[in-house]
Amino acid sequence: MGIEDFGGGQAAQADVLVVTTNDVPGHQVTQVIGEVFGLTVRSRHLGSQIGAGLKSMIGGELKGLTKTLVETRNQAMERPVEQARARGANAVLMMRFDVTEAADVGTEVCAYGTAAVISKV
Repeated sequence: MGIEDFGGGQAAQADVLVVTTNDVPGHQVTQVIGEVFGLTVRSRHLGSQIGAGLKSMIGGELKGLTKTLVETRNQAMERPVEQARARGANAVLMMRFDVTEAADVGTEVCAYGTAAVISKV
């Protein structure tokens, strides 16, 4: 597996810019549309649970679980971007993630931010 299997984010040509900052250098916020969020819950499959249990005894990264969490994070991130696009925004500012255990059966990932219209200055 290469580093691309464990990364996330958007393609450079995306029509909705996602940033973790309040502002985008060289741009001004012309309209704040409001909060957008995406939520997904993923259960862990038996194979990854067994593999993780064995790996935890000897130490090291749990690559299968890491890859699953990256995929889950990316899926959660796609949802506020889709909402922002549908509401006429071209940016999601202050993107954040919350990750919690969901009733001991999976992982809940929530991605949220502020949909806005930005323009170059």
